[in-house]
Amino acid sequence: VARRLSLIKHPECHSMAGGKAIEHLAQTGNRQQYTFRLPMQQYRNCDFSFSGLQNLINKTIIQKEKEEGIQEGELLSCVKDIAAAVQHVVAIHIIQRTYRAMLFCIKNGILSPKHATLVVSGGVASNQYIRKGLQALANANSFAFLSPPPRLCTDNGVMIAWNGIERLRAGLGVLNSTEGIRFEPK
Repeated sequence: VARRLSLIKHPECHSMAGGKAIEHLAQTGNRQQYTFRLPMQQYRNCDFSFSGLQNLINKTIIQKEKEEGIQEGELLSCVKDIAAAVQHVVAIHIIQRTYRAMLFCIKNGILSPKHATLVVSGGVASNQYIRKGLQALANANSFAFLSPPPRLCTDNGVMIAWNGIERLRAGLGVLNSTEGIRFEPK
């Protein structure tokens, strides 16, 4: 969404990653100006999906570009409101699906209700709006809440790469030769 909104061109966001730019602009935006339908409401499971939501957001952006008479890649006047609405619907989707997972785990004896803990990490945990929503969810359901400081909540790709570095240093699970390994692109 940040890329589609060309937030790199926004004077307040030129040096920010996309998620950080959305969060920053959302702070002064009005999320009620746009209402995006929550994804996957017909599915009673714990899965996440943002593809349908992304399509709705893209359609809204295209419509606003037409209304404002601007080309793709130019900044919309309502970019803060769209950022706020997007951040809100993403947070609600994550919170709802996490709540389903919590209930599933308690119901099926996977977690003890006395010692249940919600751990939130990765890039999504650096967003304070989402983090606060998940903290409230944990509190409301008597779960402990653990999350590293935002500076340690980096993109999952970075965490996976770092894990690879540590495994390489320790000599754990590292192949010295790729002979005999067959792989095919999808």
